[in-house]
Amino acid sequence: MAESSIQSIVIAAPVSRVAEVICDFARYPEWTEALRSVEVLEEYEDGYASQVRFVLDAGVLADDYTLVYEYAEDISRVEWHLAGPSRMQQTQNGSYDIDDNGDGTSTVTYRLEVELSVGMLGMFRRKAEKMIMDTALKQLKRRVESLGATN
Repeated sequence: MAESSIQSIVIAAPVSRVAEVICDFARYPEWTEALRSVEVLEEYEDGYASQVRFVLDAGVLADDYTLVYEYAEDISRVEWHLAGPSRMQQTQNGSYDIDDNGDGTSTVTYRLEVELSVGMLGMFRRKAEKMIMDTALKQLKRRVESLGATN
């Protein structure tokens, strides 16, 4: 059974800049260390990706999977789910909620629910999840802030 994890980080940029980086899937390998390649397979009429294929190599964890994306109208929420089981995952559901702090910063809340195809003790799975989420949020923050806060 999949369990959900939640973490947040404050980024020195407006919601629009954070959303722009999150939605620019083709550039993920430039700033996300574990991703070897990312390919947008399908797009909605507005140009946002609807299906994205990821090739992940994080040492012990290597996988090739496709996620299906949906977006809030104002792009303050990006959510996804696994298109079908992969070699390592049975399910993956996640979201980024981006909240304007009113001072030029945004709080990004990352929710992730993963059910692996391989067994893993709960204690180790939670530690791995925490490490994955910490890394993802820190890399997102570094990328967004390196681009500057203007849109």
